[in-house]
Amino acid sequence: MNNKDVIELAKKIVEIDILRDRIWESFAQQAGDKAYELLRKAQNS
Repeated sequence: MNNKDVIELAKKIVEIDILRDRIWESFAQQAGDKAYELLRKAQNS
């Protein structure tokens, strides 16, 4: 894998992380105090 490919992968990781943060904010607003509990249930199912 060359440096260009590695840099592109790093950029994708950053984009995914930003998207994850946006999704979490929306989810947390809608789920309220139960956000963490609901997330854990979804992860474990």
